[in-house]
Amino acid sequence: MPTTSDPRTPFIPNDGTHPWRRYVAIGDSFTEGVGDPEPDLPNGLRGWADRVAEVLANQVDDFAYANLAVRGKLIRQILDDQIEPALALQPDLVTFSAGGNDVIRLGGDPDAVAVLFEDAVRRLSSDGATVVVFTGIDTNFTPVFRGIRGRVAIYNENIRAIAESYDAIVADQWAHKTVQDMRFFDDDRLHMNPLGHHETARMVLRTLNVPNDLQPMQPDPLPARTWREARSGDLVWAREHLVPWVLRRLRHQSSGDNITAKRPEPLPVVTLAPAKDRLAGPGQQV
Repeated sequence: MPTTSDPRTPFIPNDGTHPWRRYVAIGDSFTEGVGDPEPDLPNGLRGWADRVAEVLANQVDDFAYANLAVRGKLIRQILDDQIEPALALQPDLVTFSAGGNDVIRLGGDPDAVAVLFEDAVRRLSSDGATVVVFTGIDTNFTPVFRGIRGRVAIYNENIRAIAESYDAIVADQWAHKTVQDMRFFDDDRLHMNPLGHHETARMVLRTLNVPNDLQPMQPDPLPARTWREARSGDLVWAREHLVPWVLRRLRHQSSGDNITAKRPEPLPVVTLAPAKDRLAGPGQQV
């Protein structure tokens, strides 16, 4: 694969194309695309990784994309279930996001996560693939997860150090301030909505230095709500999302139980509604 003076900077030829032909995405719900529904796609989801793959596939011939991510998985499960299958697909580009579900749990230890994360990055980069890793988002904007902001910051510093050691590329969600706004998130207040996935795809493509014509999109302003209306919304969220999450923890269950990878094999990519992503203006949904 072509190289540059900085191995973490992807090589982009003069003709504007990128060097990758086989992309494999691994991780949890973030990479599976939860929050970005699309009934015609596997698992009924699109997500930022699909959007990135669509752009990459449009720029080169013979491009293939696999997505092994499954919602709800802890980092140990991702290592056990996804790393070897990913390597067997012989990718030249891998995106790896894991550990978020561990960190948000009560008593989550970002240093313990880092030990497993480093093992994964070492294995994924052993055959020369470009590996992209993700920092966690700055949770200061959301009351639900503001209390774990320090844990996320430690997780992020560990990720940066690991990336430095293995020449991985860092997709910096902490610095991605655009989506640190609840209007980019689904009703569960945890997963990004289609706008959030679209903006994340744009961020990843910038990180990879891949030219594209995806346009920035902004959500509509939030409607004014009274205190009583806001508290009523909180109660609905707790009943529909928080309580089921707690019950799954108590029962040692996962939202990913009985869910399989949506793209277990590298396949050609069909671009979904390209004009909608590229031409919609501010306030329009993707």
